[in-house]
Amino acid sequence: MKVHLRDLGFKQAEFEAVLQKRKEAGPHGLEEVEFQFGPNPGEPLKPLRKVGSSGELARVMLAVKSSLAEKDNTPLMVFDEIDANVGGEVAAAVGRKMAGLGEAHQVVSITHFPQVAAVAANHYLVEKVVEKGRTFSRLREVTGDERVNELVRMLGSGGKEAKSMARKLLEKP
Repeated sequence: MKVHLRDLGFKQAEFEAVLQKRKEAGPHGLEEVEFQFGPNPGEPLKPLRKVGSSGELARVMLAVKSSLAEKDNTPLMVFDEIDANVGGEVAAAVGRKMAGLGEAHQVVSITHFPQVAAVAANHYLVEKVVEKGRTFSRLREVTGDERVNELVRMLGSGGKEAKSMARKLLEKP
């Protein structure tokens, strides 16, 4: 778990899954699990649900899923803006981590980060279109130059530099 946390930008974080006995057995067993998290060195572990920001919660859950990936039988994982509230370097790490999960599971990610979209095996664009006064959402795959152009759009700029960066993001390590 620590390796996954470090990969996702938590260089010195601590994490524990604490089991707490229940008074009696319930539909989920005799124990409850409390995730304890300490993102900063020297600070005590506290319940993740109380101390984690939305970005931290998302990345910790990605680290948990990555830790359990080989044992998890879940065929499909959906991440909706798991990269919210993170910077570019961490977004790239999130993308790499999800790509790793994609080796054993089908992973669907809704993202606005080109660093995440670029590592996907397939890239789809959600578009809203208005036809006859009604709004519809469409999903279509973008490939080749169209994918490069979509990454340029996600980068928020145009020109040769943005196109070069988009192509570089698509290069597989």
